[in-house]
Amino acid sequence: MVNKEETWYSHWRHAFKLDPDKQLTEEALEQICMSGTDAIIVGGSSGVTFENIVDLLSRIRRFEVDCALEVSTLEAAVPGFDGYFVPLVLNTADATWINGKHTAGLIEYGRFVPWHITAAQGYIVLHEQSTVAKLTQAETQLSKEQVVAHVQMADRLMRLPIIYIEYSGTFGEMEIVSTVQKTVTEAQLFYGGGIDSVDKAKKAAQFADTVVVGNVVYTDLPAALATVEAVLAKSY
Repeated sequence: MVNKEETWYSHWRHAFKLDPDKQLTEEALEQICMSGTDAIIVGGSSGVTFENIVDLLSRIRRFEVDCALEVSTLEAAVPGFDGYFVPLVLNTADATWINGKHTAGLIEYGRFVPWHITAAQGYIVLHEQSTVAKLTQAETQLSKEQVVAHVQMADRLMRLPIIYIEYSGTFGEMEIVSTVQKTVTEAQLFYGGGIDSVDKAKKAAQFADTVVVGNVVYTDLPAALATVEAVLAKSY
């Protein structure tokens, strides 16, 4: 992998993504936070509120694990996280999800943004049935050449610090992720989607700098926990 710039998240190899709109028992949350994962990312595509983020953050803060918020709505921008991610969906024709909501938010709240711990994520959404794809009207049926073009735009022209290949709800095409890895020169490559086993975690870890595990936390916690060692044992 290309040596990336040191950032507050650059050491992350494995992260769990927790949805504040979904329920987790205290026992399950403790196992997740004590699993050895590098970080917890809090975020979701729907049902995210200030109140449920504050509640989840307060529960996570009992443990010594990095915790970042993916800011999906202005109303849900909660202080107190170790870092903040601002997603830009690159493969949509609707500029609302590239810079529309972002500039509107900065007009009102820009003076409060902790820029030193805030990073943009260039999302390329590739599962058409996912909530985020439907919400943002993402153009998911992309050829390998089109994906590469989006990556080059994000990495070399826009200079985004993170490129996030998102297959939320299904396990993605690793050939595509491999191609993205070979294309990226500066950005940190995140992968998320369909990781529900050790085998899939290992496959994603071959190509992504950071592997994000989400939905399986709520359906098969032991399988989710097993992905930590599978990813962290991989040599980069």
